[in-house]
Amino acid sequence: MKQETFKGRIEDARFLTGRGRYVDDITLPRQSYMALVLSPHAHAVVKGIDASAAMDMPGVLAVLTGRDVLADGLGSVPPFFMPKLWGGPDGYGTLRPILVTDKVRCVGDRVAIVVAETRDIARIAADAVAVDYEPLAAVTDARAALSDDAPRLWDDCPTGNLSVKLSMGNPALTADAFAKADRVIARRLKSPRVAPSSLEPRGCIGSYDWAEDRYTLYTSSQDPHGFRKVIAGQVLKIAETRLRVISPDVGGGFGLKAHMHPEDALVLWASKRVDRPVKWIATRSEALLTDTQGRGQEVDAEIAVSAEGRVLGLRATAWHNLGAYFWGTATPPLYFSMQLAPNIYDIPAVDLTTHAVFTNIAPMSVYRGAGRPEATYLIERMMDEAAAELHMDPVSIRKINAIRPEAMPYATATGMTYDSGRFGDMIDQARAAADWEGYPKRVAASRERGRLRGRSLISYVEVAGVMNERMELRFEPDGTLTIIAGTHSHGQGHATTFSEMVSQWLSIPVDDIRYVQGDTDKVLIGRGTFAARSSMLGGTALLKAKDQLVGKAKAMAALVLEGQAENIEFEDGLLKLHGTNKSIPLREVAKLHYLPAGPVMAFGLGLAGEGTSAGKPGAAPNYPNGCQVCELEIDPDSGEVILDRMIAFDDVGRILNAMLCEGQIHGGIAQGIGQALLEEVAYDAEGQLTSGSLMDYCLPRAEHMPSIVSRLIEVPCTTNPLGVKGIGESGAIGTPVSIVNAIVDALRPLGIDNIDMPVTQPRLWAAIRQAQAKEEAYP
Repeated sequence: MKQETFKGRIEDARFLTGRGRYVDDITLPRQSYMALVLSPHAHAVVKGIDASAAMDMPGVLAVLTGRDVLADGLGSVPPFFMPKLWGGPDGYGTLRPILVTDKVRCVGDRVAIVVAETRDIARIAADAVAVDYEPLAAVTDARAALSDDAPRLWDDCPTGNLSVKLSMGNPALTADAFAKADRVIARRLKSPRVAPSSLEPRGCIGSYDWAEDRYTLYTSSQDPHGFRKVIAGQVLKIAETRLRVISPDVGGGFGLKAHMHPEDALVLWASKRVDRPVKWIATRSEALLTDTQGRGQEVDAEIAVSAEGRVLGLRATAWHNLGAYFWGTATPPLYFSMQLAPNIYDIPAVDLTTHAVFTNIAPMSVYRGAGRPEATYLIERMMDEAAAELHMDPVSIRKINAIRPEAMPYATATGMTYDSGRFGDMIDQARAAADWEGYPKRVAASRERGRLRGRSLISYVEVAGVMNERMELRFEPDGTLTIIAGTHSHGQGHATTFSEMVSQWLSIPVDDIRYVQGDTDKVLIGRGTFAARSSMLGGTALLKAKDQLVGKAKAMAALVLEGQAENIEFEDGLLKLHGTNKSIPLREVAKLHYLPAGPVMAFGLGLAGEGTSAGKPGAAPNYPNGCQVCELEIDPDSGEVILDRMIAFDDVGRILNAMLCEGQIHGGIAQGIGQALLEEVAYDAEGQLTSGSLMDYCLPRAEHMPSIVSRLIEVPCTTNPLGVKGIGESGAIGTPVSIVNAIVDALRPLGIDNIDMPVTQPRLWAAIRQAQAKEEAYP
């Protein structure tokens, strides 16, 4: 019989007992500490740096500047990739130095570093470094940055502050659809900048070994091999074999840790300079100032509909605020915010354009969802507005336009091809679970308490499974098994999920399976974990590794069972000779591969299998999808929003581990609540960060979380052998618009049909007061 599925999470034993090993838990012999000298200006020329006062302080080992970077021949960092790789135009990509030499372009740009015996000494000395700046005019708004008189960030950018303009769809066909429409609804929508705010801030330790002429980087990373490639190849200009990257336990990533930051290279360089390990851990304020951020889109949207509620066309012009650099993986949000705009709907014509614009704020990159929440926000806000304009039930307009199962595979007007999904059925199930018909009674009860009540039902679809992946299975001499993963778990529970899968396939107890990840000396190659890719790409590669391993084992079993390899069958952990009662356990065959003598030596030493898999581009990705219902109350006297119920139905393809799936959904919903109601990275007109601490940047707390009803729906994916669909982004995609639509539903009787995120208590209170004042003035 197959092994029973392991019921708990393997990782929890060490995490819940405080035995996790994060970067800040690591202390190396003779370790020193790095502090940053950051620009206080959003835009300024660096005229000179005087480090003499800092160098005179006891305990200071070094003060390094951009001139030292140039003197040592270190390189700058390009974007991970530009839109051209995905079929777009070239665009203008920046080269970001690890320390600025000429001009700072945002508050928090790295100007110098101090290395000292202790963290406190390093920080005090950093404050003593005197930098002579010549301030320049700054621009923080993406649309304003495109004006002719806006200050330019990059003198050699031929298109001013515009990095790239991307377009999708058919403008002529869309114009014709709009001309034929009975109604055209237009709205301006905003998705604010948000901070990833991982529980564990970024941190790293660099160590240089003179004897081996080799570096080791301990870093909180989602993609150790990606870090190695960029730092070795672009910055240090050394062979990748001379840099080992170790990513131990990681306390959340959300895209922030999918790409290196300057500090990852700085600690390595500094370590060689001072001949000691160098450690840096971000404070929370440093993280809010220097981390890449997510979202930051403004869009002018129009939707064309018939009198019956059929969507004829969608048109949108968007502006993405890149910040000071085209940094990391900034390309996916640009693409996915347009490609997924049609969502689950059969929309025949679209005309979509986005502008990626440089401004004097921190760089934008991927954050959980990476463009998908913006796309869903666009279409689902417009669907509700179309329903209101036509006096239709918002559920009915969605059912009318939902792509039907028999239309699969379905090609969208933006070039996506959905392989599977029962979108209309999902809407019906979520509607029933929400007690849609009982809503009027709940409205009356809210009214009796002096509160407004609103609800929404929204759908989402996302794309998961990008790039390629490699996984390895290796039997040890004692018959235990090791998974060597190219993916990287930082909260997802990969050790549990992948061990369960292998246990079921090979009938090996979970306790006899070891899981290895996050070390470039132990893992040959891997792409890490982001974009909801690991279940499909890691799982498929693991399945292929299993098949290869079993194939090798069959040859050895044929020798032992005195048969031919093609007649060996594998089932329930046994290799059997077809047509006989002869069999041998797989684990015993594995041990034979390690014998030092006898005929088995002809099969080589050791038993292992490796597998690779590919996603976009090169193979079809998968399309997780779902439906959310939000119901809430508003206290009109205070502007407080009370989330009463949140219902999430998610099509995850084949379920690998229901508990972990629901955990991902709950976490995504929490982040979606933050984006909808609380979180916004705010800058003033001069580019100064005004939300630089958790006193100013509000994260969701337990009091904001409603009871979540989660239902997992299995509609197997047809583009991978496991039938799985990603789940890591899902909760964060639909939640912001489900909350905003419910708020607008509650406010619509007051004449309010749009409100920007985050719908904070003061913002909502002001909108209600303004609407009431207008009603009093014009009854």
